Amino acid sequence: MGIFSSIKDAIFGSEAKAQEAPKRTSTPGTGGFSRAQPKGEEISEVDVEARLDRMEGAEKLNWRTSIVDLMKLVGLDPSYENRKELAHEMGDNDYSGTAEENIALHRHVMDKLAENGGKVPQSLRS
Repeated sequence: MGIFSSIKDAIFGSEAKAQEAPKRTSTPGTGGFSRAQPKGEEISEVDVEARLDRMEGAEKLNWRTSIVDLMKLVGLDPSYENRKELAHEMGDNDYSGTAEENIALHRHVMDKLAENGGKVPQSLRS
């Protein structure tokens, strides 16, 4: 499991499973496949900002702009090595850990959370 997946799972919790694409199942008589939603689960948007605000320690961290504080809040080691790995997952193969790169990395993570079913305010995105 990658760093981004760990961040997403920490924020989305059990809803992360509901956000995944439903498995394809064969439908008799249709000659093809249909998408089946898991029983008893509705796919709904996860309010990322509200979830993070409710986490223990959120009031003491600048998670809204700092990738280091965001990682701390969700229980991940914010070391340079882990941020570099996260940057690689996000497509930045030249990450060196500058302040500008960290800000961009934070915004990219927020964009990806939104792409994966999170409700993320535009002020936190790129």
